[in-house]
Amino acid sequence: MDYPRYDPASPVTPLSAAELDALDALLQALPADGAMSLDGLDGYLTALLVGPPAVLASLPTADWLPWVWGGDGETGPAEAAPSAPFPFASKRQRKTTVVMVLRHLRHLGQQLTERPATWEPIFSIAEQGGSEGVEELVDARDWCTGFLQAVDLRPEAWGDTWRDVAAASLLAPLLVLGGGLEGVTPAADADADLDDPTVCDRLSRAVPEAVLHLLARHAPQPGTAGE
Repeated sequence: MDYPRYDPASPVTPLSAAELDALDALLQALPADGAMSLDGLDGYLTALLVGPPAVLASLPTADWLPWVWGGDGETGPAEAAPSAPFPFASKRQRKTTVVMVLRHLRHLGQQLTERPATWEPIFSIAEQGGSEGVEELVDARDWCTGFLQAVDLRPEAWGDTWRDVAAASLLAPLLVLGGGLEGVTPAADADADLDDPTVCDRLSRAVPEAVLHLLARHAPQPGTAGE
């Protein structure tokens, strides 16, 4: 199936809050195993942008985009329209989803390239507390799972990134929350109780620093073509 390639020079048209909510609802309603949540999608796209530039530049769109909705299928339920591209209800719905994902990818690319200090990942947030006050607890597990799904598209391209001793502790929260990578042992918190909201919150709040480290690591250096 043909999909448009990502164009890093295309106009930036950020998704509005309402459009992000609509995209989240659409993905959650798809009748397919493996469809990403909005925060998982945000992590997935972020990894494509902060990883080795050659990955996104050379990877055909059809090799990474369909994983957002759990992969393309040949056929759907018997009651689905014969022309509907499973898991979508119609070709229009698929096109709308593709356009929204590429718009979000472009906006993330602009933020991470031009204004990384303003970049904020989409993490799940839960409120905890009572009469004495409400505390917001962050949960980046779906986000990190999406991030590592993107790494698994071309794990060899990341080289020794995950075995960098100097950055091992910095990258550990991302690995632990995302479920890990084959052959890579987190330097810390490998046995962390992620069912404890406070533990999950502590690790989640450390993830952005790890991502910005990866962005700097893979940024093309002056006079080079990057990694």
